[in-house]
Amino acid sequence: MSREPKYLYLTTTGRLSRRPRRIEIWFTRHEGRYYLVAEHGRRAQWVQNLLADPAVRARVGARSFRARARVVDRGAERGLVGAVRRRSEAKYGWGDGLVVELSPARRAAPLNPSPRPRSACRRRAAPRPPR
Repeated sequence: MSREPKYLYLTTTGRLSRRPRRIEIWFTRHEGRYYLVAEHGRRAQWVQNLLADPAVRARVGARSFRARARVVDRGAERGLVGAVRRRSEAKYGWGDGLVVELSPARRAAPLNPSPRPRSACRRRAAPRPPR
């Protein structure tokens, strides 16, 4: 039995309300990305939300992260769809539906990185004695 968590918590932005919408959903992992299967395809509210705004948040176990969501093209990416469905079938006994990919965002670099190492930074000068 796998120690991997059973559920992923996906937060999308409501396409009409613009409010956060969170669902609990089965998931699998493949090549560093997370995959969800939408039983009701594009009719699912969460799928409609991520089509309107693909910037999502996810939590798996104790790990929370930002991600970019996309619907996997069944025609152009048959191998990927098949792999995800097989993984879902093995993990949950079910894998039929629209495949959605979550690509975790990379950590951003600091906004203003220092061009010098900290040790090379100037030290504050001692206060000058009054004249």
